[in-house]
Amino acid sequence: MGRRPHSSAASSRVWRQLSPSCYLRRPARLALLFVGFVSATFAAWDRLSLVRDYEAGIYRLDEEVNRLHDQLIKAGIYLDDNPNIDKIINKHQLEVDPVNNARREKVKEAMLHAWNSYVMYAWGEDELQPQSKSGVDSFGGLGATLIDSLDTLYIMGLKDEFQKARDWVAESLNFDKDYEASVFETTIRIVGGLLSAYDLSTDKIFLEKARDITDRLLPAWDTSSGIPYNRINLAQGQANNPGWNGGNSILADSGSEQLEFIALSQRTGDPKYQEKVENVIRQFQKIFPSDGLLPININPHSGSVKPYSKITFGAMGDSFYEYLLKVWIQGNKTESVKHYREMWETSMEGLLSLVRKSSPSNFSYVCEKNGDSLSDKMDELACFVPGMLALGASGYGPQKSEQIMNLAEELAWTCYNFYRLTPTKLAGENYCFHAGQDMVVGTSWNILRPETIESLMYLWRLTGNGMYQDWGWEIFQAFEKNSRVESGYVGLTDVNTGTKDDMMQSFFLAETLKYLYLLFSAPSVISFDEWVFNTEAHPLKIVTRHDRESGLGVAEV
Repeated sequence: MGRRPHSSAASSRVWRQLSPSCYLRRPARLALLFVGFVSATFAAWDRLSLVRDYEAGIYRLDEEVNRLHDQLIKAGIYLDDNPNIDKIINKHQLEVDPVNNARREKVKEAMLHAWNSYVMYAWGEDELQPQSKSGVDSFGGLGATLIDSLDTLYIMGLKDEFQKARDWVAESLNFDKDYEASVFETTIRIVGGLLSAYDLSTDKIFLEKARDITDRLLPAWDTSSGIPYNRINLAQGQANNPGWNGGNSILADSGSEQLEFIALSQRTGDPKYQEKVENVIRQFQKIFPSDGLLPININPHSGSVKPYSKITFGAMGDSFYEYLLKVWIQGNKTESVKHYREMWETSMEGLLSLVRKSSPSNFSYVCEKNGDSLSDKMDELACFVPGMLALGASGYGPQKSEQIMNLAEELAWTCYNFYRLTPTKLAGENYCFHAGQDMVVGTSWNILRPETIESLMYLWRLTGNGMYQDWGWEIFQAFEKNSRVESGYVGLTDVNTGTKDDMMQSFFLAETLKYLYLLFSAPSVISFDEWVFNTEAHPLKIVTRHDRESGLGVAEV
């Protein structure tokens, strides 16, 4: 559009409108100007008030965001310095998920059914016999189910139940028992359960009790090699190894106390616990083979392995390899714990040499080894391996990491099929693999074990693939259908027929239900960035280690 031509007449009229005399000669115009001025003033004042109100509102919102930020930190959710709702939703997966929310609530209800049955029929005893509606002291009367359940109750937000259990620990838990206890089972269940309850609640009664029982276990390490005996009388302090194993110590039982004892040294400032268990690792380094696979029988006096004894990632071998990785994570992957990671990686090369595939379905499985011979047998206990591999994969370079993660997923598929392919949809204790027949159930009982669920939880968190949640839900439904009874949960004597036993194992509450609950929860609930699970699923706080000597000393808390 063209401009309008400028004229001197128009300019003259403008100047007349701006002249004061124009308004003095015309009072009506003056009044109109005054009204306009007042209106403009009020409009400006109103706008200034709105700006001030807006700024005050922004300040209040900022204060509220900071308050909520602090609450999230206390809940274990850590955000960026400048949090916004989109980042919160994306990072912590807090979006509405009605399917998995409902699944999680069903698992919580199952925990309440198991716990309330224990409270009613076996309070203070080690384990519940649901069909008999009675308790049994499987571990010398240490309240194993109660202590194993503490952190599960806490994580699920069952405050009243947790407080009742806490009061029993404070008032009734007594370790002065003339009983020959398993050093391994007492460590992973009792010491681990108490330390986890302390890390979650900061209630010092749990730390005091953990120290008490651990002091009673320490004489087991008084051997010429420092490799511990596997049994000890809690009242008398006399340690030994069972005769059925020829006086040998068992690999898993002797090499799976590091997480708990290191944590106890960190929490108490007393290095003696850490020194005992790290000396064991030094002894194992002396006999560590090139493939990283140690036989399960070790002489506690000489520190030598028994020739041609079994090598396995199942019973009696399993958690030794698990703890090599997890002590590295517990120390926050610093130079002080690097040797644990190096030993673990060596052992994983050995594991790769044991992997075979079935026919015709190509199920990957981990063999056992006896001397130079491989046995095509895999325990359900070894189904912790997929989760362990997934957890450790990120410590490799890209190509190796992909290989390890692929193997983890292949083995998880096999373990899931341990369940899927039986009439009850519950896994047997172990499986044998035969050419052309894939796998068949070996030992046919199911005692509510957690290892497959554990691996599904790790794989879901580390891959984001909801398929693993669906598999876990199927297994949970099979437990509900076959193992739930009026007074708790029981195992099966035969997964083919569904015949029930009469025992609710303490690890069902400590591990199986906890891992199921976490499988259907946001990854920020007991975050892998802050916590590491012991082999009984008790989460312990990660504490960065900068020890004075390589691998020794007390961590800086």
